[in-house]
Amino acid sequence: MPATPAWPPRSLARLFVDQPLGEGQAVLLQDKPAHYLANVLRLGEGAELLLFDGRSGEWQAAIEAAHKKKLVLRVQRQTRPPETLPDLTLAFAPVKRAPLEWLVEKATELGVARLQPVITHRTVVERLNPDRLLAIAVEAAEQCGRTRLPELLPAIKLDTLLAAPPGPILFADETGGVPLASAVRPGPATLLIGPEGGFTPEERERILTAGATGVGLGPRILRAETAALAALSLYMAAAGDWR
Repeated sequence: MPATPAWPPRSLARLFVDQPLGEGQAVLLQDKPAHYLANVLRLGEGAELLLFDGRSGEWQAAIEAAHKKKLVLRVQRQTRPPETLPDLTLAFAPVKRAPLEWLVEKATELGVARLQPVITHRTVVERLNPDRLLAIAVEAAEQCGRTRLPELLPAIKLDTLLAAPPGPILFADETGGVPLASAVRPGPATLLIGPEGGFTPEERERILTAGATGVGLGPRILRAETAALAALSLYMAAAGDWR
């Protein structure tokens, strides 16, 4: 009788590389990526893995040469085309470090196209570490199977966003609003989430004057990062990303 295969099957390591990929291309890895593959995962010559560059989809590659501090990979074939995502920007007031990093990680997993920090009157954190947030987004994309990275935009003031939003604005309105799913339309959109304590009455008035649509997120008071991910989940489901 044939042997029963192990379950779950062994999956290939998956890695983001910041260079264009194509069939037959050589890829040089050094420093942390090379250390991770060679010393943490114990991969040697001939081992296969998956690569993605954020632009051209996902590719299978194999380690062609292993040196002390670098690896040479050879791209073999494309395994997945670039993913198609709703054109959605999540505009949010930055929160403290731990919940902010959690928000970036989970928003990446949920498929957001763009992350836009917005400075409001009650925002308590204005200085961000973009390199750290990018590293979190990359790790989340590697683990969840995304082939594109979310675009991490520099922080802007609320009035700057309202003057030129990257799509019609749906904002989480604490005073109540239409069900979010009913406000989803084809094309680009921006989800706007306020800080802990919410938007001030003056900000809410400016947001409405700019043509935004207020949406409700249920009967309970949510933390800022919870509201952002709840709204993102509702939007992606209504936009068809979960079908």
